[in-house]
Amino acid sequence: MEQTSTTDVPDISVEWYREITEVADSAPAPVQWFAVHFTEAAILLLGALFLFAAAPRLLRGKPWDRAVALVAPVTVVLAYTCSEALKTVFDEARPCRGAATVVAGHCPPVGDWSFPSNHATIAGALAAATLLLSRRLGLIAAPLALLAALSRVFVGVHYPHDVAAGLFLGALVTLAGTPLIARPVADLLARHTTHPDRLPATADHP
Repeated sequence: MEQTSTTDVPDISVEWYREITEVADSAPAPVQWFAVHFTEAAILLLGALFLFAAAPRLLRGKPWDRAVALVAPVTVVLAYTCSEALKTVFDEARPCRGAATVVAGHCPPVGDWSFPSNHATIAGALAAATLLLSRRLGLIAAPLALLAALSRVFVGVHYPHDVAAGLFLGALVTLAGTPLIARPVADLLARHTTHPDRLPATADHP
């Protein structure tokens, strides 16, 4: 494997990247194939877990629960937007740039920067959103998000610190932003909730 540019990249992250990708390069072909496709599949699974957690809250939850279920996807998109913005600030080249072999098969083009990892950011945000709605499902989503992030290092397209930062960013934006945005939404839903003991005005019931 050729030396890659390590400008402004922590030495320990470079060392871990090389060790992980060496293991990946020597792994059996089915393992490599699984790793390449795992990240996208994991994101879909995380999305499904979030929907399972959100559906009961939307259908029969209190205004606050419904507000959280409605707002959480917005914060996932916000986390992704923050990740994209940070990429333009740091301009960190992909570690696979110039590498002889990466399990992913190809390296993202120049300009598709490495820090932070978008996949890890989305995974962290979805896991955090699920945890806000269901502790049981959240405890499944959290390790799944971690594995999704690690797979990006395994296939060679990110440094470890890229995915660590992405996970932290996604979780932080969702955990901090959801309650903040959900508060006015919950108030709005509460004002429009029809109480069982409130009858509509009629000629017989003015």
